[in-house]
Amino acid sequence: MSEKDYKKAKKLILKNEDEADFEGGQPDELIRKAEKLLNLKFSGSYLDFLQTFGAGSFGSEEIFGVLGEDFENSSIPDAVWYTLSLRKQVNLPESYLVIYELGDGEVYCLDFQDLNEFNEPKVVSIELGENEFEPEWIADGFGEFLLELVKEEL
Repeated sequence: MSEKDYKKAKKLILKNEDEADFEGGQPDELIRKAEKLLNLKFSGSYLDFLQTFGAGSFGSEEIFGVLGEDFENSSIPDAVWYTLSLRKQVNLPESYLVIYELGDGEVYCLDFQDLNEFNEPKVVSIELGENEFEPEWIADGFGEFLLELVKEEL
């Protein structure tokens, strides 16, 4: 389901490009550098998102991804920079990649320890102010999450 959802979301984004403000697709070499630094392996719909859109916003919603090579001195919506920052600041588990922020201390992450039937990470929500992270399920995969986000903006 997640892959079909992602294809629908991608089609809607491309069809409504006036709502889209994305960095642009990132080269495989840069994506591999990000994976190595994070010690994670991107796949499926999120990998395609990085290769097609990179990172950016649709309507008022920012989706985090890969922006460029300077992972140390970046800012939102750079998922690599933000994830590394939160690993240092709040001990974010190494299996999480932050892909979205609500602005109230709650972030959405791809959980690479909890994979769906297509071997893609599920999307979970965590509160940054908590001592222990108790993830709350959001979506079975990035495609489902992205489709819901895009539909809400249309």
